[in-house]
Amino acid sequence: MPEPASAKNIMLEYTDYIKIFIALLAVVDPIGIVPIVSAMTARTAASELRNIEKTVVFSVSTILFMALFFGENLLQFFGISINSFQVSGGILLMLMAISMLQAKISPTVQTEVEAQEGEIKPSIAVVPLSIPLLAGPGAISTVVLYAAHGSDLNHYLMMCVDIIAVVIILWLALRCATWLNRNLSQTSINVFIRLMGLILSALAVEFIASGMKGLFPGLAA
Repeated sequence: MPEPASAKNIMLEYTDYIKIFIALLAVVDPIGIVPIVSAMTARTAASELRNIEKTVVFSVSTILFMALFFGENLLQFFGISINSFQVSGGILLMLMAISMLQAKISPTVQTEVEAQEGEIKPSIAVVPLSIPLLAGPGAISTVVLYAAHGSDLNHYLMMCVDIIAVVIILWLALRCATWLNRNLSQTSINVFIRLMGLILSALAVEFIASGMKGLFPGLAA
């Protein structure tokens, strides 16, 4: 795994940005959200569905871009080192991955009480769909951690490309939610969720290991 920004890396290899894309796609999990969207919008008019899609895409994009450009500054403001955040972020991603391996929504993403509150809200686009289901703590942590691995303008441009690619896939999943829910079995969706959970668990281990080596340099010997 690439070293943090403290190692004076300017830009990662292009293959690393593919890895970042896969990691962010696994955390956001647009296919896994399809059954939830379908259940929450079962009685929603088609015109309102289009408005929900636009709001979700805008909200998720805004949150992830803010995490990209301001996340590390926020950590510095609170005096939190990137190594400490890698460990805590890795633990958070591992908890999410464990739930995904069981084809469940992690309580770190949304609790049962929050889910019940979301069902009675007049608009579900921002809460709970955008936050915390799609652009929740896991997605924000992933963007902040990978953003800290480079400092060059090209690094941020490539990160922007990754975020935009994930958002486009999210938009397609939302647009096709009804069709996907009708043509994909729950088993198929669960297989995809478990696959994303497996990838996410491996990334979580890398984050934790990298953070621990930064906090305790003797471990790298």
